Amino acid sequence: MNISRRHLSGPLPILGLAALGLLGARAAQAMSADEEAVAKRLEAFRAAQVAADAKALEGLCAPELSYSHSDGHVEDKATFIRNATSGKSKTLSLLYQDPSIRVVGDVAIVRFHWVGESESVPDGKKSSTNLHILMNWQKQGDEWKLLSRASTKL
Repeated sequence: MNISRRHLSGPLPILGLAALGLLGARAAQAMSADEEAVAKRLEAFRAAQVAADAKALEGLCAPELSYSHSDGHVEDKATFIRNATSGKSKTLSLLYQDPSIRVVGDVAIVRFHWVGESESVPDGKKSSTNLHILMNWQKQGDEWKLLSRASTKL
């Protein structure tokens, strides 16, 4: 029987993609309890940002918070919460895409792609944001708290 490379290459890419899909699904199922806890806190943080919920943000952020924006300005916890809930803008949509969470001791390194749209309340002007986010969460007592955040424009 004469087998050419063409015969071998047909199913191989499909099998390779299927194997990667199974490995990816297995990795997604293999989150540790701490990673799952951080993922829940991350979603709670996103929801609090959308709702401009000062009380929720207060509970999710560490007292030592350092919150850095893509334009370079940095806010402490009080300033971040005040500005995030000021009512000067309204979040129309906010997605945290492709999050990755890595727990190292009592710290979690979180990365994701931020895709959002907001509207300025005074003039109704809409703006879009497309950012790469790096967050560091720290386990303080029995809760994960956001310790720092940095963003880069894409």
